Amino acid sequence: MRRPFRSGPPSAVPAPAPGNLPAELNRFVGRDDELAALTHHLGESRLVTVVGVGGVGKTRLALKAADALKKRYCDGIWLAELAALRDPELLEHALVEALGLTDHSSRPTRQVLVGQLATRQLLLVIDGFEQLVDACATLVRELLRRAPELRVLAVGRRPLRVDGELTFSLAPMTETDAVRLFTERAAAVLPGPPVTSTSPGPGPGDARSAAVQELCRRLDGIPLALELAAGRLHVLSVEQILDRVGDRFRVLTDGRRGAPPRHQTLRTAIGWSHELCTPAERLLWARLSVFAGPFDLEAAEYVCGGPELPDEEVLDVLAELISQSLVVREKTPAGTRYRMLDTVRAYGAEWLEALEDTERMRRRHRDWYMGLATWYELDWFSPRQADVAAGTESALPNLRAALELCLESPEEAHLGQHLAGTLWFYWAGCGRLTEGRHWLGRALALDTPYDESRLKALWVLGYVAVLQGDSTAAVGALHECREEAARTGNALARAYAVHRLGCQALLTDDMPRAERLLRSALDAYRELGELNSNVLMGQVELAMALVFQGDLEAAVALCEEVREICEDSGERWTRAYALYVLAYAAWTRDAHAEARALTAESITIHHGFNDLVGLVLAVELMALVTASEGDPAEAAVLQGAATRIWESVGPPLFGSGFFGAPRALCERRASEALGTERYAAYEGEGLGLSMSAAVARALAERRPAAAPPHQQPEASRPVRKTRKPAGSPTARGGEAAG
Repeated sequence: MRRPFRSGPPSAVPAPAPGNLPAELNRFVGRDDELAALTHHLGESRLVTVVGVGGVGKTRLALKAADALKKRYCDGIWLAELAALRDPELLEHALVEALGLTDHSSRPTRQVLVGQLATRQLLLVIDGFEQLVDACATLVRELLRRAPELRVLAVGRRPLRVDGELTFSLAPMTETDAVRLFTERAAAVLPGPPVTSTSPGPGPGDARSAAVQELCRRLDGIPLALELAAGRLHVLSVEQILDRVGDRFRVLTDGRRGAPPRHQTLRTAIGWSHELCTPAERLLWARLSVFAGPFDLEAAEYVCGGPELPDEEVLDVLAELISQSLVVREKTPAGTRYRMLDTVRAYGAEWLEALEDTERMRRRHRDWYMGLATWYELDWFSPRQADVAAGTESALPNLRAALELCLESPEEAHLGQHLAGTLWFYWAGCGRLTEGRHWLGRALALDTPYDESRLKALWVLGYVAVLQGDSTAAVGALHECREEAARTGNALARAYAVHRLGCQALLTDDMPRAERLLRSALDAYRELGELNSNVLMGQVELAMALVFQGDLEAAVALCEEVREICEDSGERWTRAYALYVLAYAAWTRDAHAEARALTAESITIHHGFNDLVGLVLAVELMALVTASEGDPAEAAVLQGAATRIWESVGPPLFGSGFFGAPRALCERRASEALGTERYAAYEGEGLGLSMSAAVARALAERRPAAAPPHQQPEASRPVRKTRKPAGSPTARGGEAAG
């Protein structure tokens, strides 16, 4: 792939290589020949699929090979983990998420993927696609056809069967490698000097060496089985483990004639570990299988606790499962989380089904995550906003599972509507508009009464559609919500519908109507005692409408009040939008240093929440400030960076009016100063910046260049009017909603 055209001075510090491959937690052992062969195949074929029995080490080998090739791909190596995904319709969303291509537009997600990857040189690693093999094969085929520099490394239990696919079958480890792996993992379980042959752990001597070799042979060299065996060395000797493996092979073989021996062997290995567990450990293992992704201790205690396993005992039992490598503990931005390897989880799910307890546990799981979402919605308007964003991101696979359960039955569809609506802060505030639209659409497609849940889902759907630039869907949902809320006497739902209709008018440049509707909604919020991020956002949106109409003083007063409330409450998301308006006001006064500081804070907050709508607006304003400071070249770079972000948001969304003014002004000023060709070259440099690189560029401190004095064009300054400041969301004088 050709690099984006670059001109001008190079960056002082090279940007880190893009990608999201996880760091290794322990040393990769053996597989030298397989690793060399796989890396060679990746150089020869655009699609390589690593296949093999579960637990044979497919993922670990694929990630090791990918990491060894990271210098070959200028746009990075990206891992998409699909094992927890069950809905084929979410496949494109998962790849968009994994590739960091969050999209806010109303374009089909597949179109977004194809468009974004068309000119990129990257390696996409797809892991755990078996349950979505048909959908995955279709998507991979299209991506490879439309993106000539894309290569795909797939990892699963069977091939995709796509033209041009090279299938790499991964066999169990050789005896030499298996012994090396077992010995190294054993040393991690029992560090220190070697022990005697009758004590737990490997030690010197021919008898011990023979026992280890026999154990590795009996486990067929499957890495998962070897690691499970090594994890038991804190309570059993090698000889004791070997004896028990023999017994469990006979007891736990599924007995199906013709089944691949390796499948039976892995099942035996997992089943043997299951048999070594205490009854409490087995029960927790089965119940934990309802989690579709990472979970925290509180979730495990609520979902899995009960008369047979008291809540207060869950922690100790969980710790035992962790010590046996059946559950993995990991640090995440949301804090400590736990997860099960997919093979282990699947085995537990079979036992849960045998206990005839699956549906009850799924409902307990659903209830916990509905409660979590409700708590997060309340906590969004607090100093914990960033924690809420991280926690919701971590819980997303489980929230999806909860939504799926709600939507399986028409009788529980209202619960799905409630959950999808409750997550408005995540859909709108954390870059998840497309997925939010998916769930809200599915929930509202089911016929339910116009109760509080359905009305909330309607106004949230309208809000999401507004931000995607889909006026038809937005107006339809919001009008329906407003009319049904009036009919059923739900004043709060009506206020939210009127508010978002005002937002729609704002983004379509109907400023008088936007002001009328927003004032009406803010009056209703005051009467109802409603105060949260949505209410404050309505006040900022009113300020934006006033700026466009020339009443800058009233707009500043509104946003200063929002900033004060945000400082008192710890709210940051809405604060970032208020800072944007205040920065624009500072720029109109030629207070460039103040405008830069306010815009930088806005960019930092939006980037932290992955709110691309707010981020791209703030980057464009920073470009205008930079041009006004006398650095048209850097301004052009930022314009290009913003253009690339707009590809994920939807350029028509804020193409004119107040939102389009900074971009148009900056382009005119910078191109006049640089000339058309130089402006295009610097803009091209910005187009080549990744999201993180663009943010870093926008936030970089720089000494303003000396600019020749000039008169600001009349069109660039809002016309000031003498008008009483709007003051607050409680200000009177607004007309009733039309």
